[in-house]
Amino acid sequence: MASHIERRKLLATLGGAAAAWLLTAQAQQPAMPVIGFLHSASPGPFTNLVVAFRQGLRETGYIEGQNVIIDLRWAEGQNDRLPELAADLVRRQVIVIAAVGGISARAAKTATTTIPVVFWIEGDPVEVGLVASLNRPGGNLTGVTTLGAELTTKRLELLRELVPTADTIAVLIDPTTLTAETLSRDLQAAARALGLQVHILHASAEREFDSAFATLAELRAGGVVIGPGPFFSTRSKLLAALAIRHSIPAIFQFREFVAAGGLMSYGGSVTDLYRLAGVYTGRILNGEKPRDLPVQQSTKVELFLNLKTAQALGLEVPPTLLARADEVIE
Repeated sequence: MASHIERRKLLATLGGAAAAWLLTAQAQQPAMPVIGFLHSASPGPFTNLVVAFRQGLRETGYIEGQNVIIDLRWAEGQNDRLPELAADLVRRQVIVIAAVGGISARAAKTATTTIPVVFWIEGDPVEVGLVASLNRPGGNLTGVTTLGAELTTKRLELLRELVPTADTIAVLIDPTTLTAETLSRDLQAAARALGLQVHILHASAEREFDSAFATLAELRAGGVVIGPGPFFSTRSKLLAALAIRHSIPAIFQFREFVAAGGLMSYGGSVTDLYRLAGVYTGRILNGEKPRDLPVQQSTKVELFLNLKTAQALGLEVPPTLLARADEVIE
């Protein structure tokens, strides 16, 4: 009986020692750095793009779950949630905040002046006040951008090329985006150069889509350019369905729009944008400072056409346009 009791005491002692050793070993291991990922939209449409962000991290030596943690925060299309989401990441003391879109970047910038922020937006980050200059950001923000107004005005040109008889084009803009005012101004100038009349329509909620597309009919618009922004990008399929229902030639920035039956898309490679942002995030984790990392500009652009939709609209696609397309969906 005594030997049994002694054996239990020994096992208990060894167990306590093992537990103490384990706690000590865990305490000696450095905690994995945490990246705060801030996005204004819902995760569903962006799953593959987050994969591209992880790929960029991997290129700089970081693999989620092995030596880095990503804390994903989604505003689910409610931009007013972004300031609190950003503030919560600051309270968690993340190492860096990766902010998608101008509104997310603005929220992160307001929340912290010390934690590095990597943004990726379409447009000029200097003009919207995110950085002092592209080459010398100067603060705790840097990131990646695509050609902004240049791409939207190019969409206007492409739509005119496909619908040469159109003299009135509408542009659907989300007025809550940081670049809305600049975009409207640049599009008006581009339209004048093309001899077009442009009508700017606003929508920042799904309930406003029906009235916007009804206005297109009233204007007898020959086509519609859908502006950039996370609110529209997460509703590519809905916008394509509306364009089909109203028999209106439409151009957007994402391939998903064309795959869902939209006529045409032209824009920067979003996959490339997310990957480059992941690379910059990894470089900051490796010790580089945002102020020393010039804002990168992703110059890779892609043109997609839906030939079936063009035929349904009675449009003849010029051979020169077909030749320039990265993909023609039939």
